[in-house]
Amino acid sequence: MAAPVRATLGRRERILKAAEFKAVFGARARASDGRLVAYAMPNARDVTRVGLSVGKRCGGAVVRARVRRLLREAFRRARAEFPRGYDVVLVPVAGPFTLADIDQSIRRLVPEAIRRAERKGQAGPSIGPAVGRE
Repeated sequence: MAAPVRATLGRRERILKAAEFKAVFGARARASDGRLVAYAMPNARDVTRVGLSVGKRCGGAVVRARVRRLLREAFRRARAEFPRGYDVVLVPVAGPFTLADIDQSIRRLVPEAIRRAERKGQAGPSIGPAVGRE
């Protein structure tokens, strides 16, 4: 019997250090749609990592925790569509937030932010889209 596939984002798929967040914000390659802002920059890894920056303007602690869960789930579902080798930071701007809205925004904004990062001369690895990632 095969082991069940974990549907989570592991440590190697998340941005955790403040310096890494600062570097992605500093790269200034972003895309937004009024609900969400996606920042991107290439990394020297074989995975696309995600970081979340959910500020108090989104609501109280309970609301922010829910928004973080929705962002992680939407990114986890869509990550196979994105090229590998990038750091992406997602910043929610305005609510209310639903999984469907966030999913739609992420699928549109992350590729655009990655394209802008490439245009700024921050050429990332040309590994191509993630194929076969669970």
